[in-house]
Amino acid sequence: QVQLVESGGGLVQAGGSLRLTCAASGLSFSILAMGWFRQAPGNMREKVASVSWRGAGTDYADSVKGRFTISRNNAKNTVYLQMNTLKPEDTAVYYCAASSRPYYSLDPADVDFWGQGTQVTVSS
Repeated sequence: QVQLVESGGGLVQAGGSLRLTCAASGLSFSILAMGWFRQAPGNMREKVASVSWRGAGTDYADSVKGRFTISRNNAKNTVYLQMNTLKPEDTAVYYCAASSRPYYSLDPADVDFWGQGTQVTVSS
């Protein structure tokens, strides 16, 4: 069993930055593809970014390309999401996700483990 704990959410003005952190424990973190998803009220959960188990491969939703960066530190069992130039439409609950799939471009159906979520609110 993998446990994922997110931190770093909060309230920020448009144009600001936040860094989300996900700490993992349980199964071998280094063999899992990791991702960040988000869900706004009334919307489906959507993929924001994902990273391969070695960290060499990354994938982003078109809406965050050039603004968000996903990275991981396997020695610390941690994955990060650096979010810059935040927009009000980025407001959502952000979830850390882990997958045992042999690829890293993840959809929600690919996720084996979810974190509890952290709220990100961007004011205009």
